Amino acid sequence: MKSPDVNDWTQALPGLGERARQRVVDRSIGDFIRELRSLDEEQVQGILAYQRQHKVRFGEAAVALKYATQNDVLWALSQQFHYPYAPEEGRAGLDAELVAAIDPFSDQAEVLRDVRSQLVMGVLSSDAPRRALAIVSPDIGDGKTFFVANLGVTFSQLEGRTLIVDADMRTPRLHQLFGVEGPGGLSGILAGRTDAGVIRQVPALPNLYVLPVGTVPPNPLELVQRPAFALLMRELCGKFDHVLVDTPAACHGADARVIAAHCGAALTLGRRGRSRLAAIRTLLAQMAKAQVQSAGVMINEQ
Repeated sequence: MKSPDVNDWTQALPGLGERARQRVVDRSIGDFIRELRSLDEEQVQGILAYQRQHKVRFGEAAVALKYATQNDVLWALSQQFHYPYAPEEGRAGLDAELVAAIDPFSDQAEVLRDVRSQLVMGVLSSDAPRRALAIVSPDIGDGKTFFVANLGVTFSQLEGRTLIVDADMRTPRLHQLFGVEGPGGLSGILAGRTDAGVIRQVPALPNLYVLPVGTVPPNPLELVQRPAFALLMRELCGKFDHVLVDTPAACHGADARVIAAHCGAALTLGRRGRSRLAAIRTLLAQMAKAQVQSAGVMINEQ
């Protein structure tokens, strides 16, 4: 079977190339705030005069004159240091659950960055074999989709491109969280009948891409057991720096362990006060039997 070409499925949206990234680094905070708030020359000169008079930074002067908010200044800093997150004006289509994009300096976002760091130093290290990471859980409602979506946002704040694949072809939600509605997606690719442009770039997060499910199929397990899924995962791992995969809850059947086997690594998620230890142990044993590298167990306390 011919290996699928991911370029056929990616929309021709602008990304941050090396030259663009250099331009971002070289630009001042004032440039970003001026663009974000559409400040005219008179307003900019007023900010500069206030800055000189009070010996403060441009952002502080803009906030003092009510031409910008503190959140605008944080966003401008994030752009200058290439740490993208969604400003208030750029959150259209993003669900409030995406705390790592909307509130990147919160305690929740900090925990997610800590998990990301452990993964980068562990199963996803540069010394490890190239692999995707499946997020698996025993039951519906464990918070798996919330976790993989926000973890994907934190990975996109590193160098390189991050892809989140929605392989939960039973109860998909990633298309709703990221606002990438549309009929095309993973199910169409595996069925051999998809249009171009099914891998979508998230506009507010230029290094983040999403491959949604598309049409929910009647035969999800059979689709991920096809050779096309293994070929697809290898192709995606070669095209993206980080690939995270959402999976159906293990209570649905064998989907999660089949998907994880083709990813190469899996992180198991449970929910405090709800997940049974026996169910988590069973899932870990299934992953080990499928020769999936375990990235550990996370307990969702929400």
